[in-house]
Amino acid sequence: MSAFQEPDPSVKPLVLLGAELRKHRNRTGISIERLAEVIPFSASLIGFTERGQRRAGRSFMEHYDKAVGAGGELVRLWEHITRSASPRWFRGWLDIEQEAHTLHTWQPLVVPGLLQTEEYARAVIRGEPGITDKQVEKAVVARMERQEIFARANSPLFRAILDENVLHRPIGGKEVMRRQLERLVEAVESPRIGIQVVPTGLGVTTGILGGFVIAHLPGSADTVYIDSATDGHVTDRPEDVEAIHSRYDALRAEAQPQHLSIDLIREAEKSWT
Repeated sequence: MSAFQEPDPSVKPLVLLGAELRKHRNRTGISIERLAEVIPFSASLIGFTERGQRRAGRSFMEHYDKAVGAGGELVRLWEHITRSASPRWFRGWLDIEQEAHTLHTWQPLVVPGLLQTEEYARAVIRGEPGITDKQVEKAVVARMERQEIFARANSPLFRAILDENVLHRPIGGKEVMRRQLERLVEAVESPRIGIQVVPTGLGVTTGILGGFVIAHLPGSADTVYIDSATDGHVTDRPEDVEAIHSRYDALRAEAQPQHLSIDLIREAEKSWT
């Protein structure tokens, strides 16, 4: 197995990953068509991924890696590329997010990252001062990859509470907002995903200083992620976890039931049309 090397920062992440896939496939002498007979993915998807035109998910990478005998090298490269796009303080949370069987989140400002569309995510990420276009695209790739957890057979239960202002904050323009709210409505078609909205008119102040996520892990204590203006804080300290649970319970008590929340989302969607 070849030694792992740091990706060239001048090469777009998807192009770099695709080139590595193609190198390993060519080494084995297997064609795209033959590979598509071995792994549960189409030849066209394999081609798009090798050309850096499609994002690869973990399942794709694991099947591809095994089929070409890469010994886990391609999966490790995929993990490195997607994780290197995230701040160091956030990388520990990515492992927790992957392992959690339930995730509860409160978001007073933006749509949760796990439910963002690509265009909405790009607009949010671009707001970071000094960020380059390459860094934006790399971060967008990483955020979209995180959403692969919903495609797993054992996908986590995900429950989100949003402040109603999230539905009306003009991020990315009208079409981006319309598509994002449409995505939220589509998301709750899954029994594993739930969304509730806290109406602005209630004047609720609990949680307005920042969002958070509670991760329930099998056989472990709960862990929370807390947003801040500069970075996030990940902790399993009992007093912190208890405080966040109290805030979540208070917000859930004020939130509209899901069917009424969806009505609010649909009304907001019309306003962006």
